[in-house]
Amino acid sequence: MIHSFLMIGQSNMAGRGYAKEVPPIFDERIKMLRNGLWQIMSEPINFDRPSSGVGLASSFAASWRKDHQQDEIGLIPCADGGTSLDDWAVGSALFENALSQARLAQRTSEIKGILWHQGESDCSPEKAEQYQEKFSKIINALRQELNIPEAPLIIGGLGDYLSNGLFGQYFTHYSFVNRELEDFAQSNENCYFVSAKGLTANPDGVHFNAHSQRLLGIRYYCAYRDLKHLLNPNVNENDILNKIYDRPYTKTERLKLLEHEFAVGNIEGKDYLMQLKAIGQE
Repeated sequence: MIHSFLMIGQSNMAGRGYAKEVPPIFDERIKMLRNGLWQIMSEPINFDRPSSGVGLASSFAASWRKDHQQDEIGLIPCADGGTSLDDWAVGSALFENALSQARLAQRTSEIKGILWHQGESDCSPEKAEQYQEKFSKIINALRQELNIPEAPLIIGGLGDYLSNGLFGQYFTHYSFVNRELEDFAQSNENCYFVSAKGLTANPDGVHFNAHSQRLLGIRYYCAYRDLKHLLNPNVNENDILNKIYDRPYTKTERLKLLEHEFAVGNIEGKDYLMQLKAIGQE
């Protein structure tokens, strides 16, 4: 049985990190839901926009795999960029889509947790004041509909860079949202807050860059594993990330990667067959 995780929120959950800036993460036991079926994960996992890129879920899953070497993990991507809490209200299209995708996943997996990152679209004092009330309704309804009352909910904080970026005037009150996110996690069972301290942004000053997304995914996993809030960065998170990158590929993974390179036209047929034969003879 696959252990699956529902990904919901806006663009920083979907991921906007530039893939060229970080080594890839590829593991035959990390799956993502596509058309109701599980495929081997590849990035972007959460393809909500043409600008989709590296998100936190891949390093979260890779960290999980280090502690569950014989098991499979599945990612259920349902985040959507630029969306507010009102867009996620119970009965909305986004809410219903997340329910639908999660129910498809439940046919062949057990949902073990919910990963949430959202708040940039609610960065005003007025909206921040209503955040916990609105969010509680969304999460309670999801838990009830999916019958996962005790699945841990991991909530990530907004980046401290927001008010200093290109669009900083829209995020002057980001700290209000961070306070509400942390307060929600502190006051609700099976809910844990993860700090974004020290993480950096793409040139837009809105989205975590690829390396920061990798680190954030590790933080999400640590909070999930330990069932504790993570209010400061892990001192060894870069070491953890390097170990993820240094993991050798299995024979199956090498074959899958070779197939991909041939399918997208990066190698010619003659070279493909020669490399295929070489891997097969190992």
